[in-house]
Amino acid sequence: MSKILIAEDDTAVREFVSRALVNAGHDVTATADGVQALEALEKDTFELLLSDIVMSPSIAMAIWMTWLRSQRHVPGCVRNRWSG
Repeated sequence: MSKILIAEDDTAVREFVSRALVNAGHDVTATADGVQALEALEKDTFELLLSDIVMSPSIAMAIWMTWLRSQRHVPGCVRNRWSG
């Protein structure tokens, strides 16, 4: 079981990914915006960060800078919406 932080403003995506990971046995914290993600990072440690980078550029970068400072050598994954 891994502790995973999801930072995703799209409700459908956040709920789908969260449900899939919980069903796979992981401990998931799902946040709806960058501020909530930063608060979660301050309160707890995680083994994986899954983040939408398009929430707010300054907040998204703050999440990743906080992640890199506090979670060295721990994987993270950035998701971006592609229009087309």
